[in-house]
Amino acid sequence: MSVLNPLRRLRKRWKSFWSVNWIKTYYFNLKMFPFETAKKLPVFIYGNYKLTDLSGRIIIEAPIERGMIGFGHPFEAQTRSRGVGEIVIVGTVKFKGYVHFGKDVYFQVGKNAYCEMGTFSCLGSQCTLICRERIIIGDYVRVAYETQLLDSVFHQLIDLKTNTKKEKTAPITIGNYNWIGNRSTIMKGTITPDYTTVGSNSLCNKDYTALGNHILIGGIPAKLLKTDITRDWEGEQHILDNLLRKRI
Repeated sequence: MSVLNPLRRLRKRWKSFWSVNWIKTYYFNLKMFPFETAKKLPVFIYGNYKLTDLSGRIIIEAPIERGMIGFGHPFEAQTRSRGVGEIVIVGTVKFKGYVHFGKDVYFQVGKNAYCEMGTFSCLGSQCTLICRERIIIGDYVRVAYETQLLDSVFHQLIDLKTNTKKEKTAPITIGNYNWIGNRSTIMKGTITPDYTTVGSNSLCNKDYTALGNHILIGGIPAKLLKTDITRDWEGEQHILDNLLRKRI
């Protein structure tokens, strides 16, 4: 065996160690979990994430492992950060296994809101998730960079014909094994079935479950583009698992 191989592994491990913001990692875990959980460091904070408000709570519905949840996790090709990642958890967040967020993600769960992320799900770099009511993300959901998930329109709308106020929020449910293309917008009321692929630069704003599983939707607003199509989840699963299981 070449002497360079152990040296490369040591260099890679050393680089991974210093990619973690250990001060914020310890603070986050001690703030959000009982000590017996916090000491295992289930959450890693990478880089310069702003911890704006951690007055809510986090539930981990899986065996606790070191670094199983990562904010700013270096699992993508992008290596540089703008340093604008921010975490606001005032409501309740449930992680059902390994979950990771790319660089510069804005993650907000408001008061009395509930956000759930399935095992091996992730939000890519520069994504925005704002949960004011309820957002459920299934297992093995890949959300590509610069996508936003918003279960609220934030400002009150009034139907002038009926003089009635429109609902500002509605839950979002993303099915298992979904692949959401980059720069897409997932609005309130969106429901996608399992094995849905959303094309890049799409706007989703309704219930798509009647279209069945294994579909491709896209456009503004999104509509059915193709049936009987899916990402090669079986072929890629070991790669995805290894990426998110990288620990120090």
